[in-house]
Amino acid sequence: MGTHMKTTIEISPPLLNQARKLATQQGTTLRALVEEGLRKVVAENRRPDGFRLRRANFKGEGLQPQVAGAGWDRLREMAYEEHGG
Repeated sequence: MGTHMKTTIEISPPLLNQARKLATQQGTTLRALVEEGLRKVVAENRRPDGFRLRRANFKGEGLQPQVAGAGWDRLREMAYEEHGG
């Protein structure tokens, strides 16, 4: 698949004529003008902050001494110690 895709859109004749004139005045193509307009509309409707993970920390004093230097294997063992693991 290439970087561009062809599609067909219906544009009212008066708007199309105005767009063609504007493209000519700006020394650009109708395609470039349409893409610029679409980019602006998409940018305006984008979520302003995007996804934001909520703070989910717990009150406490950080890691307990018995896990401060533990690796994943030890942490896994500790997680399953009382659950038959």
